Amino acid sequence: MKKIIIASVTALTLASTLAAGVVAGKCVGCHGKSFEKKAMGKSKIVSEMTHADIAAALKGYKDGSYGGPMKGLMKGQVAKYSDADLDAFSLTVGK
Repeated sequence: MKKIIIASVTALTLASTLAAGVVAGKCVGCHGKSFEKKAMGKSKIVSEMTHADIAAALKGYKDGSYGGPMKGLMKGQVAKYSDADLDAFSLTVGK
């Protein structure tokens, strides 16, 4: 039980650290501080998406299977993150 709690706390800390880095980074300029804006008037409003939809979209941008007009831009933004990082981040944004 103790190992599960430690693992959970560690995962939450990593997710919070990743989220802080992303929010403080390049996302805010297009999506807004609370992810309340349509990026460049074209994207979905991220804060209105579910955690699962956000994770799927981010992974899809990364592998090229998701996206519209801004697909190329987003692929570059998520390329450096692992799927686990993207899953963790998705839990900090949206519904």
